[in-house]
Amino acid sequence: MCMFIKEAGGKTGSLLVFLHGGGVSGWMWNQQLEYFNRYHLFIPDLPGHGQSRDESDFSIKQTANDLSKWIKEKAADKKLIVVGFSLGAQILVEILHQEPELIDYAVINSALVRPNALLHRFIRPMVKSTAFLVKNQTFARIQSKELYINEEDFTVYFQESKQMKTETLIQVLQENMSYALPKDYHKARAEILVTVGEKEKKMMRKSAEDLVHAHPNSKGIIFPDVGHGIPLAAPDLFNQTLDAWVNKQPLPDQLKYLL
Repeated sequence: MCMFIKEAGGKTGSLLVFLHGGGVSGWMWNQQLEYFNRYHLFIPDLPGHGQSRDESDFSIKQTANDLSKWIKEKAADKKLIVVGFSLGAQILVEILHQEPELIDYAVINSALVRPNALLHRFIRPMVKSTAFLVKNQTFARIQSKELYINEEDFTVYFQESKQMKTETLIQVLQENMSYALPKDYHKARAEILVTVGEKEKKMMRKSAEDLVHAHPNSKGIIFPDVGHGIPLAAPDLFNQTLDAWVNKQPLPDQLKYLL
């Protein structure tokens, strides 16, 4: 596997893997590094992103397959926790489908599992006609605010956005908009927490509900007053929630239940 993977934390702890969203890279989890430093942390840059930018071909299924093989080599007898955001959450859903016995705890944050065939058709011409905007700093700042990217991380976000290949961006968006909930997802043995922001689009809320309904051992929660970008928008609450979930403690009171 040619993905760049950052390793951190304590090597004797449980294995905790963070999967980032589309258009960013592993740095989006910087505010989780210190909080979870007692875990053995692995943070990949997904194909076409960050330090894996030379991997130009991207598919959710292939990335899930590659990561599953790599995780098996690293996990041994450790408890395995995988957290995914957006595109990374879709990859996590696919891993749960492909390898139902692999993961102990999964946190699926803002995963779209309702395909949009109409929008999918327009992705290529839309990206081709607007590709020049990627190099525009003003446009990048508008986009970064939508994802709650702070000033400290903006520089790397802008540089990586300019470096991403147009064809890779098209593939990422097409994969994101066409991904559907796998029929065998319910067979995964993991304990699953599905999260969504209160201000996210309706299709994200519906996708979260689909995920909860589809798996007998899952719980859905809503993070108040945030949109698409919970780990960046509310890192303290996100960290407390993840920590409580994997250690079977009560979740923070300010969260709302999805169903």
